[in-house]
Amino acid sequence: MVTIAVNRGRPGGVRVKICGLTRPEHVRAAAEAGAAYLGFVFFPKSPRNVSIAQARDLALEAPMGVAKVALLVDATDAEIDAILADVPLDMLQLHGKESPARVAEIRARAGLPVMKAVGVAEAADLAAIPAYEAVADQILVDAKAPKDAALPGGNGLSFDWRLIAGREWAKPWMLAGGLTPDNVAEAIRLTGAKQVDVSSGVECAPGEKDEALIRAFIAAVQPG
Repeated sequence: MVTIAVNRGRPGGVRVKICGLTRPEHVRAAAEAGAAYLGFVFFPKSPRNVSIAQARDLALEAPMGVAKVALLVDATDAEIDAILADVPLDMLQLHGKESPARVAEIRARAGLPVMKAVGVAEAADLAAIPAYEAVADQILVDAKAPKDAALPGGNGLSFDWRLIAGREWAKPWMLAGGLTPDNVAEAIRLTGAKQVDVSSGVECAPGEKDEALIRAFIAAVQPG
């Protein structure tokens, strides 16, 4: 099992994942600003979708010590194998309807740490987390997508952060969903999150990252 270094930013500070990167200059901007994770989306319906060749080039732009994460949505074994064959990755993020058993299968097949996204709209949704904790290395606590949404994430939606105030889980977890440079500090204050994930919140248009917003987001998370 690969161990990844994610201790970027201030010592003891909150770690940031910038997801949905599609351009080398944005990879560099995120890394230079202090991001701990860089996310590449493999989901054709997403405006942030990248090909295997694109993802390989983007991953090669990342400096040592920054975790490169592939976001997958109900990917097949063949799809996973093809990505892993060409893209240097440190972690897989599963953002579909993968069961705990499927998460365990993918983790064993890939030989990489796995983060499982769990959508939250109400307190009852949190009940799914323990089963995924048993098989995943990290949990992404995200806003649940609307039933008619084309994307499982990256919709710019948030959930009531008070639902997880004071919560503790056995595995490391990351907060996502509707985070922006303007609200991320409050989200961290309310939830106690030690890791945060942003995609649409640092874009000037769907799928188009904004370097100034990336820097502003990380500065809001890691002031000083």
